[in-house]
Amino acid sequence: MIHVVAVNMSEKKGERKSPVTAVDLLVNHGIAGDAHAGDWHRQVSLLAEESIDKMRALGLNVNAGDFAENITTQGINLVSLPVGSLLQVGESLLEITQIGKECHNRCAIFYQAGDCVMPKEGVFAKVVTGGTVRPIDKVRKVG
Repeated sequence: MIHVVAVNMSEKKGERKSPVTAVDLLVNHGIAGDAHAGDWHRQVSLLAEESIDKMRALGLNVNAGDFAENITTQGINLVSLPVGSLLQVGESLLEITQIGKECHNRCAIFYQAGDCVMPKEGVFAKVVTGGTVRPIDKVRKVG
């Protein structure tokens, strides 16, 4: 089953996000109250649980939100989705706008493991249709 494992927020940029019970996605903005929300192409970040498992295999004790992702998924190969793909995530519709990112400042995870999955396997999206997203919500590619 392809689904949301966790939804995560932070009030400040540059810090790990904390899991919450639900997030409200606002059209053309992102997650209400999250530091990365705004009128730009990286309103919401997603990372697969399978990517986090790669870091665990290197011996790190990491969890959902530790890579500053807003939505942690399971069962979908996010990096294989082309830019422009549409994902139905719970009540919300997201458009993939970027795959990976340049990591200007090496994070603590990079220094611990010599690598980090977010710059290569994280994806970013804009909110096309708002709504509430919770853990266990289904995720499906719709376009």
